[in-house]
Amino acid sequence: MVSFSFSFPATVWALDGFGPWTATGARGLLAGLLAAVCLAAARVPVPERRHWPGLLTVAGGCVIGFPLLTTLALQVSTTAHSAVVIGVLPLATAVASAAITGRRPPRAFWAAAVLGAVAVVSFALRQSGGLPTLGDAYLFGALLVCAAGYAQGGRLASHLPGWQVIAWGVVAALPFSALVTVLALPREPAHPTAGAVVGLVYIAAVSQFGGFVLWYRGMGVIGVPRASQIQLAQPLITLVWSVFLMGERLPPLAPLTALVVLCCIAATQRVRH
Repeated sequence: MVSFSFSFPATVWALDGFGPWTATGARGLLAGLLAAVCLAAARVPVPERRHWPGLLTVAGGCVIGFPLLTTLALQVSTTAHSAVVIGVLPLATAVASAAITGRRPPRAFWAAAVLGAVAVVSFALRQSGGLPTLGDAYLFGALLVCAAGYAQGGRLASHLPGWQVIAWGVVAALPFSALVTVLALPREPAHPTAGAVVGLVYIAAVSQFGGFVLWYRGMGVIGVPRASQIQLAQPLITLVWSVFLMGERLPPLAPLTALVVLCCIAATQRVRH
């Protein structure tokens, strides 16, 4: 969660020097090349055919859809607001996992998960004056496709090593990433500053690959529903980054929302599955 929590600030830095489509394409392209090198060095065989539908879902949701939609959202929303809206992702991931695997967590789990989601949604709506914004629409689409990618990736991590799940996901998305980069660069002239390059490298190497290695490994060990709720802490950590690194103001209700969310995380981890 710590590695993912820095993704939004790093994306904002990348957007200082690159357009949204260029940043999305280059992010996936660099991550795909890094993953391809790792797979080749470890001499990992190509996954069985039965695993590819899930891997393509990971590619579409976590490598293409989520990065693109959140990058577009960050052009019209603050880092703090975007992070809190994405706080609904844990609940969406748990629902997607239940639909895919047919395993239903107990009611106490759902109660805590829904309460945590309600807390972050209420916080987000209050910050935007009670009405959804264009940025919220992008973020809502992002959390839907990412939830599917998380759920499928977590399921696959019980059959394949976690790092191979995301590695094959970003490699599968390489043709799209390369095409987007080639088409976007002439239309979105790049002005790569040091901060923009650092941001791009971070979201490619860590947000798109390294962080997922740990994330899918954890999901494979403790299960998708329980692991997904730990992600409720991500928006809170991102809020801290937005204040100290981006110079944004901490909303007054943030501490109370943080307390509610932390209690919900604790409740979901104590429930017997």
